[in-house]
Amino acid sequence: MKQNYDLVIVGGGMVGATLAIALSGHGLKLALVEAAELKVEKVPNYDDRAIALSYGAQRIFGALGVWPAMAPQAEPILHIHVSEQGGFGFSHLDAKEEGVPALGQVITARNLGAVLLERLAQLPDVDLFAPARVRWVSVDPDQARIGLEDSELGARLLVAADGGNSFVRDQLCFETVHKAYHQSAVVANVTPSKPHRGIAFERFTANGPLALLPMRDDHCALVWTVADEKLEAMLGLDDVRFIGRLQEHFGWRLGRFEKVGRRSGYPLSQLWVRHSVKPRAALIGNAAHTLHPVAGQGFNLGIRDVAALAEVVIDACRKGEDPGSEATLARYEAWRHKDQQQVARITDSLVRIFSNRWPPLRLGRNLGLLGVELCPPLRHGIARAAMGIEGRLPRLSRGVPL
Repeated sequence: MKQNYDLVIVGGGMVGATLAIALSGHGLKLALVEAAELKVEKVPNYDDRAIALSYGAQRIFGALGVWPAMAPQAEPILHIHVSEQGGFGFSHLDAKEEGVPALGQVITARNLGAVLLERLAQLPDVDLFAPARVRWVSVDPDQARIGLEDSELGARLLVAADGGNSFVRDQLCFETVHKAYHQSAVVANVTPSKPHRGIAFERFTANGPLALLPMRDDHCALVWTVADEKLEAMLGLDDVRFIGRLQEHFGWRLGRFEKVGRRSGYPLSQLWVRHSVKPRAALIGNAAHTLHPVAGQGFNLGIRDVAALAEVVIDACRKGEDPGSEATLARYEAWRHKDQQQVARITDSLVRIFSNRWPPLRLGRNLGLLGVELCPPLRHGIARAAMGIEGRLPRLSRGVPL
């Protein structure tokens, strides 16, 4: 049995679900394919990890009408403090200085995913195929085709949102660049004795970058990068020893750490595609770029992909153009290429610069942090980039519905 659509999205994670919501209601026939059952406890990336949403990402969700349901589960980031363990340099970003209510919001992937899946189930123009695994992918001049176990779907445009190990990307032979960092992220929730007051901390330690994100009820989400060879030992520490290690590297800005939750680790690497489109196909989210979490930009970059692609596709359809044509996809890639490449380069540079313990380089980066702190225009530019509101913005990123 074959069914034809204007657009088929492969991947029902946060990025794929958001794209389906963005495109719904505009006269398109849509399908979404997900390998897992579309329930929060079943989709792999709808877990308890904290997601730092940029201000721009929050505006996108607001324009899509889903932010009011997310807001009660989110904690605003009012201030960001950046420092290096044992160094004199520091810098900060502040919501009041930037004239925004918050620089971003912190929410768990589980809570964000629950809102997206609830909305997805209400969309009458999106056919959901889940659980359903893509068996093969083929592209003809006029349409892309995918094979499921008992059916075939055709689409004028196929969008791969199926993550860093994208099956669709590999089947269509997109050229990728991969870099292994030989590092892993230790993630956990911790409870400090002092209130976090909406402050997010990025602390560069001898073990690797350490981020503490404010969460509801004065908990903090910890993301601590460690060398792969240290991961097993770090996860094997009992709570008292782990808290002691964390206290030693982070310091006492939040007082004494009193509790730590279940810890887990996952490997870190960078992957990006040289071109995110091919005839009848586009890659978004982690299928196009997987980043180190040092700057917290990976998910936000994917949501900006969604905002741009949705606008390009809908504008093309309103003009009577083919949403999967070479011209349409060229407009999308031209819009997103600079942002994708720039964020990938900056993230990789931060990892390399702050992982090097060479004394002259340590001195240089501490002077650099202090220079940013003493130069408000530079700090303002960094803040706007971190908030995802720099450059040419899609309508959704401006908070304007499509």
